[in-house]
Amino acid sequence: MIPQDYLGLAFFSMLCCFWPLGIAAFYLSQKVLQLQQTFDSSLEKPQFPGASAEFVDQLEFIQPNVISGIPVYRVMDRQGNIINPSQDPQLSKETVLNFYQKMTMLNTMDRILYESQRQGRISFYMTNYGEEGTHIGSAAALDPNDLVFGQYREAGVLMYRGFPLDHFMAQCYANADDLGKGRQMPVHYGSKDLNFVTISSPLATQIPQAAGAAYAVKRENTNRAVICYFGEGAASEGDAHAGFNFSATLECPLIFFCRNNGYAISTPTNEQYRGDGIAARGPGYGMLSIRVDGNDVFAVYNATKEARRRAVAENQPFLIEAMTYRIGHHSTSDDSSAYRSVDEVNYWDKQDHPISRLRHYMTARGWWSEDDERSWRKQSRKTVMEAFERAERRLKPNPELLFTDVYQEMIPSLNKQRESLWRHVQQYKENYPLDLYEK
Repeated sequence: MIPQDYLGLAFFSMLCCFWPLGIAAFYLSQKVLQLQQTFDSSLEKPQFPGASAEFVDQLEFIQPNVISGIPVYRVMDRQGNIINPSQDPQLSKETVLNFYQKMTMLNTMDRILYESQRQGRISFYMTNYGEEGTHIGSAAALDPNDLVFGQYREAGVLMYRGFPLDHFMAQCYANADDLGKGRQMPVHYGSKDLNFVTISSPLATQIPQAAGAAYAVKRENTNRAVICYFGEGAASEGDAHAGFNFSATLECPLIFFCRNNGYAISTPTNEQYRGDGIAARGPGYGMLSIRVDGNDVFAVYNATKEARRRAVAENQPFLIEAMTYRIGHHSTSDDSSAYRSVDEVNYWDKQDHPISRLRHYMTARGWWSEDDERSWRKQSRKTVMEAFERAERRLKPNPELLFTDVYQEMIPSLNKQRESLWRHVQQYKENYPLDLYEK
């Protein structure tokens, strides 16, 4: 089909045969000028459906450092002073004391269970040293009905939600009180009542799972959000990219909470990625993102609270990158002295620790004293030790539980395995102290 403009041009050319030459030439020049203006390439806009952009006529690759580093949001300085009064969450004394007591209780539990593993009483453990502020600050900003997907360093989130010390101990000791019935490795907690999905060992599997759960929550329209915790190392997994993209395109009420603690086991961040951390990836997926000081419990609280509010109200995902430092070894299977200096660890332990920062804040207000500290440390250790001793005295779960919760009814192949197990145990019963297990 011939464009109308060209038909018009042909028409004026015909007029040249009948009109005076000057008149025809005038109309022809005007039409050509109009066509040139219509096809002015500098005014063209890209119409591609895949991105919003402008055309350029210079060959230039985008540099990785096209923007300066994403800033780190904080409320308190390292001495516990509020920097901008408008950002003070104005939490009550009781709430702040609860923050501090939960953070220090977690610290005490870590020390006792870490030593327990070193003494051969449990098989494995992972501490939360240095990251307590990310746990408590984020947990306090959530609604109890919000669904939590953790990795394996979110014990403080569960503790803040009311998970008893006895359950922590029971899980690590895999005794009869363990909610998981002794089937998981230590520190792989879970609680249906507290809306905390059981932790699994494979890295980053919880990220796409959280996206699916958030989409289901959105469809139910129940005013709930989902939060998914992971480390910066897990953000290198393919599951992370899948979860980010699904949540953004499906517009899910989901908070991605990345604990950037400097190391993925023994791999430092400068060997993990070349971009500006994890928060820089959010805009590429169409997510609102923020970087916060993870050692500032108030900054974490403010960011998570606002992200949670908007995620539910607007049905969209948020990415929070909490900058912190893993003071302890990655796990009891790791020796971090092989890849980082003692001075580096001591700096974060002594100069920029979330617990000491909050303590400075409370002390300045007259809410905490040296006597309070000594009394609380003694009391919290006693409480943890009592739970520890109870866990050690409990029997192991009945071996029959190995075959439950797989199918609603026992299937022939599973029953065959069960019978084979008991034949083996009876044949070599001297190697299986069944008196240590519940009947």
